This record gives sequence, structure tokens and C-alpha cells, in this order.
Amino acid sequence: MKNFAVPALVAAAALASCSSTERVRPLPAAPAPVTIEGTWTDPNGLISTFRAGSFSTRTTDTNQLLATGTYVNASGNLYEIKLTSLVQNKQSKVNCALVNPGQLNCTADSGAQFTLARKSTTVAAAQ
Repeated sequence: MKNFAVPALVAAAALASCSSTERVRPLPAAPAPVTIEGTWTDPNGLISTFRAGSFSTRTTDTNQLLATGTYVNASGNLYEIKLTSLVQNKQSKVNCALVNPGQLNCTADSGAQFTLARKSTTVAAAQ
């Protein structure tokens, strides 16, 4: 009888440690995908807006519309923008790489390179 008592006690203790009310740890949330949606600025102070496949660029001082167009996600963090310059009345294509959530490095089909910085939407607290 002694030979069966010890294994039976070990098995009972092991089963007792299991509980059907065991908490399940939630899986970590996947980070939100980063897109170019939103408002961006360039070093000259121009404001570019990307929204639902449409693109526009305006001046900051007079809000004059300088360019309009469309954009698509070409692959991963690469975007293709087809735009019409209203100043030069010319169509062109720009390829951009989202290098981090706040920086977009672009190359126009003319070879010109420029960087856009995401415009912060944070509002300062009133003093």
C-alpha cells in the first residue's frame, strides 16, 4: 500500500495546483500601422496634406494651393505621389520613403530630393 500512496499524493498535489480559473495573459497589442496620412511641412514652410489617397500642398502665409494630386502605398514604407503643380502647370511623380513616423524622404522624377517632417498635432496647454 505504501508504494501507491506517495505517487498518488504527488499526482493529487499536481492536479490541485492546476486551476480552471487560471488567468490568461493578453497578447501584446500590435503597434498601429504608420502611414503618411496627415499634415507635413518642408524646410521652406510649405504644408503638404495626405488624406485618403489625395494630396495637396499649400503656402503657410496665404494658404495658396500650389499642388494637388494622389498617392498610393507602393510597397511597405514606400509611397508614390502623382501631382500637378498649379504654379508650373506641370505633372510629375515623386517617390517617398517613410523612414520613421515623423520623416518622409522624397525624390522627384526630376531628381530633386527633399524631406518632409510630420506636423505635430499637440496643442500646448493654456498658461
